[in-house]
Amino acid sequence: MIAILTIFRTFNRRKATWLAGLFLILSVAAWAFAPSKTLHLVGDSTMANHPSADTPERGWGQVFHTFFTDDLKIVNHARNGRSTKRFIDEGLWAGVIEILNPGDYVFIQFGHNDSKKSDPARYAAPRGAYRDNLIRFIKDCRAHRANPVLITPVCRRKFSKSGEFIDGHGEYPGVVRELCEDFKVPLIDLHLRSMQWLTELGPEASDLMFMNAPPGVYKKYPKGKNDNTHFNTRGALEVSKLVIAEMESIKLPILNFSCEMVHDVQK
Repeated sequence: MIAILTIFRTFNRRKATWLAGLFLILSVAAWAFAPSKTLHLVGDSTMANHPSADTPERGWGQVFHTFFTDDLKIVNHARNGRSTKRFIDEGLWAGVIEILNPGDYVFIQFGHNDSKKSDPARYAAPRGAYRDNLIRFIKDCRAHRANPVLITPVCRRKFSKSGEFIDGHGEYPGVVRELCEDFKVPLIDLHLRSMQWLTELGPEASDLMFMNAPPGVYKKYPKGKNDNTHFNTRGALEVSKLVIAEMESIKLPILNFSCEMVHDVQK
């Protein structure tokens, strides 16, 4: 009888140990494959945060949190006037790398300022420094076990006299697409999405999405300003929706942190 009890207790202990081990393995696996709770945004003024009192300008990254729960931490590193070259030269990229954790996502969108040949501090040729800098971003992220996601530059608002949309980004979007293919990086084709969006809106309706500051209202623009590159709040929200639509098409795991508004976008 004692021997039977001993065998029974030994079996139960082994069973408990086995179950505890299984639970630990499953817990680690769940942690390893769970989407990161941090999203880093890296880019230029079309993505950046802007002070609400000084200007009506809004970057899409500034309002992006609207579509996600508080469980996702969004850190916006984007800055006005930055190209891939200037972002690196000023140490801004090094600052991003310092705080990256394994599993973090990094959305990278440049192109507007890289194309400015008249400014040596910013210019990065599409198939030269621009391409090389994006490759560096990809490799640096992966070296820190973070997840790079490349975004083609969002379109400026420009139409011909006959109302046809005119694209001004040249080779830059194509370079981003090629790198995503070559390095197996997720692509958010905001260039294509925004081109379709602006074309559908047309010259008049699209003007309502961009920053138009009347004179004497905003500190930054005392004389007023009409802008076909930067968005107002409404435009920034609409561009955010374009980004989310692309995220859905490539099934990015951080969509698990989206709120109900995203389901409306997907419809």
